[in-house]
This record gives sequence, C-alpha cells and structure tokens, in this order.
Amino acid sequence: MGRSFFSASNSLYPRLFQIGHFAIPTYGALIALGLVAALAALMQFARRMGLDPNKLWNFAVIGILTTLISARLLLVATAFSVFRKHPFWVLGLTASHSSWVLSVAVILGVAAAIFYALAEGLSLPRVADCIAPSSALALGISRTGAFLAGADYGVPVQHAFGVTYTSALARFWYGTPLGIRLHPVQIYEAVASLLIFCALIWWLPRRTQDGELFGIWLFLSGIAGFSLGFYRAAITGVVVRQLIFVFFVIVSAMFLLRRKSGGYTVEDDSSRN
Repeated sequence: MGRSFFSASNSLYPRLFQIGHFAIPTYGALIALGLVAALAALMQFARRMGLDPNKLWNFAVIGILTTLISARLLLVATAFSVFRKHPFWVLGLTASHSSWVLSVAVILGVAAAIFYALAEGLSLPRVADCIAPSSALALGISRTGAFLAGADYGVPVQHAFGVTYTSALARFWYGTPLGIRLHPVQIYEAVASLLIFCALIWWLPRRTQDGELFGIWLFLSGIAGFSLGFYRAAITGVVVRQLIFVFFVIVSAMFLLRRKSGGYTVEDDSSRN
C-alpha cells in the first residue's frame, strides 16, 4: 500500500487545545467560526435584500442558540454517565454520535427562528434567500473542521488521496477508525459547499423572486449531499440523511417552479436601501 497523500498530518487535530479537564475540540471551534462568518454574511445579504439587519441578527441568534442548547441538553440526557465523569465537556462543542440529536435540535432551532420571523412580520422567502449563501459558507467551514477532527469520516479507499487517522481522541470522540485509509469525504463536502456559496453569490443580482436563492441552495445541496453520501461511512442514520437530501431537491421545486408574478426584482431591493 502506497503512502497516503495526507500521511504527513495523518493524526490531524481533533483537539484544538486543552486546559485541565476543559478541552476545545477543533471541530467545535470550526463550527463556531463558521457560525460567526455566516452571521457576518447574513448582515450583508439582509441589507442587499432590503431587510432590517437587526431583525435578521435576532432571527439567526435565536435559531442558533436554540439549536446549540437543545443539542447540549439532548446529548447530556443520552450520555449522562459520560458527562457525569467529565462535567466540563458540556461546555465543549463535541459532535454527537447520535444523528437524531442534531436533527431534533435543528428542527427546534428552525421552529424558534420561524416563530420570531412571523412575530416580526418578516417575509420568510426573502429571509430564506439571505440564509442560503450564509449557510453554504458556514457548512464549508464546518466540514473542514470535521476533516481535521476525523468526524463524519469516509469509507475505506485504496488510492493515495485517502486520509489515515491515528489520534485516539478522534476514535473516542467520533468513533473514527484508526490506521485505515479513508475517503476525505469531509473535504469533498467542504469544497461542494464553498462552490455552492460562490454560485449563489454569482446568481444574487440575477434573481427574480423571493425564495429563488433558497431554492437553488436546496437543489444544489441536495444533489451534492446525496451524491457524496455514498462516500460516507455506513454509520447510524445514513438512510435518513439520504432521504433528507432527496427531500431538499423535491422542496426546491416549490421555490424554483412557482409563478413569478408575485416575485420581486433587483430594483425592488434597491428602492428599499
């Protein structure tokens, strides 16, 4: 077997740093960085589309905090014995081994954010257009963190472009197999997300109706996620995740194929600025 392309850094960096019993995982840190970048981008898109940036900030913060807090509480509830031995881990941003925990947390976060948007009278399709490129940017950054940490690892591969993990922490935190060359599927996903982000930025001045950017994001993300899902290791929840990507593609038609008579133009945005 030849030398791995990533062999020079095959242990990678599942832990960014640790002080006593308090550890900051690299994956969690990159997720946080992605969220910060997404919030900054969201403010710019809100101004471009004639929305109140302060309301969009509140919308995003409510959704993010609800998701993070829900995920932490659910993770503690499902792995109470582990957190009882290491209570400071509840402050970390380690990924959950149960896909349903993240799914439920995201649903709760989205529901809370939508409730706020409706209460403030915000246009949900236009808000979705602001969220689409911001989400693509955040996913691109977070997927890079997953690669460095060994989370959401790929299937075994023989070619030299594979990555081999050796860190015991990667195995302990994310169940990453050690000493086996794997597809760097997280890098594939990061590149796909950043390409989608660039495509959405390019299409931004060409959109003709509310929800169009969001529909494009759903379609491209669904296609990319479903295709790259075959390079992911067969872990719990893989079927559900693939069905979610199919759902993304189907729902995208609601935004891309609806009548444009009720849409808006770029000039409508300019008149609001």
